[in-house]
Amino acid sequence: MSTAILAPAALLVIWSLVMLFWMAGTRLPAAKKMGIDITEKPGGRGPDIDPAMPDKVAWKSHNYTHLMEQPTLFYATVVILALAGAGQGLNLWLAWAYVVLRIAHSIWQATVNLVNVRFLLFLASTICLMMMAINAFFTTIV
Repeated sequence: MSTAILAPAALLVIWSLVMLFWMAGTRLPAAKKMGIDITEKPGGRGPDIDPAMPDKVAWKSHNYTHLMEQPTLFYATVVILALAGAGQGLNLWLAWAYVVLRIAHSIWQATVNLVNVRFLLFLASTICLMMMAINAFFTTIV
């Protein structure tokens, strides 16, 4: 079994944690500046305060949420390809492309957030994932 395809997945995990700290590092000071006491309301969630946050602060939270959504399919696909011995060649390139595009998507969404560019980055990464998933299916069906 080739484990090279696990490297892009590991990098995306690290990137997701970077986004978590970036989000917290902007959200907590913004909440304090706005007079929001995060210890005041039991059971509160981060998204509950998003409407009160400045856009540039909320964007990081939105992106972190996005990194907990579609990339879960990426992680499963990578594991399937690795276990099936198909984690090299085109699939490896697609995995790296997916991760690079998702990191670019994160940086764009967290800083500029023009939807037309963000959508193109998302679409390109989704195409990579779709190709990997199809390859995983056909690799494992036989």
